[in-house]
Amino acid sequence: MAFLSSSSPTMQKGIFVSVPVLVLSVSFAAAVFFLLSSSLSCSCPPSLSSSNVVGGSVSDVRLEKRISTTREDIEWVRDLIRSNGLHMQKNELRKGINPRTRDQQLADLKQYKGISHYEGEEANNHTALPCPGELLVEQHHSNYGEPWAGGRDVFEFLAESSNLKPNYRVLEIGCGTLRVGLHFIRYLNPSHFHCLEKDELSLMAALRYELPSQGLLHKRPLILRGDDMEFSKFGSGVTYDLIYASAVFLHMPDKLVWAGLERLVEKLKPYEGRIFVSHNVKFCSRLGGDECAKKLASLGLEYLGKQTHDSLLFNHYEIWFGFRRLKP
Repeated sequence: MAFLSSSSPTMQKGIFVSVPVLVLSVSFAAAVFFLLSSSLSCSCPPSLSSSNVVGGSVSDVRLEKRISTTREDIEWVRDLIRSNGLHMQKNELRKGINPRTRDQQLADLKQYKGISHYEGEEANNHTALPCPGELLVEQHHSNYGEPWAGGRDVFEFLAESSNLKPNYRVLEIGCGTLRVGLHFIRYLNPSHFHCLEKDELSLMAALRYELPSQGLLHKRPLILRGDDMEFSKFGSGVTYDLIYASAVFLHMPDKLVWAGLERLVEKLKPYEGRIFVSHNVKFCSRLGGDECAKKLASLGLEYLGKQTHDSLLFNHYEIWFGFRRLKP
């Protein structure tokens, strides 16, 4: 193995007599019977037919959600930009009520609160989940060394590569501020997204700003703090359809990565489940090709190869390495 670089009858003139009335009544009854019998043979919309019930549960039935952007989508938005005569202007503050940079917004929040705000004893009585100013101005969106929009690219690749369904269970190792995770949480059924993250500031941004501001608190993702690749806290009986780590293993000792993989194998669904690791797999290739393959085999993992995925919005591509579990 080498790691190389989806007729009411119309009113007639005259008086109705008994025979016409009888005929009309029989016709009406026949029509009602026809309609009722037709409804008994399933002419339901495809999204509600039994063959489309995900996981056999009616609560999981929903319209199919398209994940990736299509060529038609791109042409539509390009046409809309052209038809409105839009051109990208110099990146400077525009005229508005109160145009501000993030730093200026933060200073204003600290000094003036909101444009309209409560004072004195009332100041703390009207905000259900007070959020630090640094999070409100989204400074954490600049923590990644690349645009925040790249999170959508990662989601689309992983979703398509794993044939993602709403009832799948997904584990992210190192979800940070949910740059990628938000898209999974929005798509998946409640409580089906899990994450292990070690950084406290990232967790604060995820829990105190991203989930509330995106209206996703009701999805109840299980996001836990930890840096030891210990997954027992997610429950002993849970198994995942997809496990992924985006640029996380790069910053871990090889020994810890292998320990984590050994623990994860039992939590990955055999054959259909997938593990994806981004950027590189030096934790494995440093062992040498044969030793790497033997180590994976000893864990019951099979290497599936390397894939790349282009960004939708900027000149960038992700590199991903896939694995699956062979032993039931």
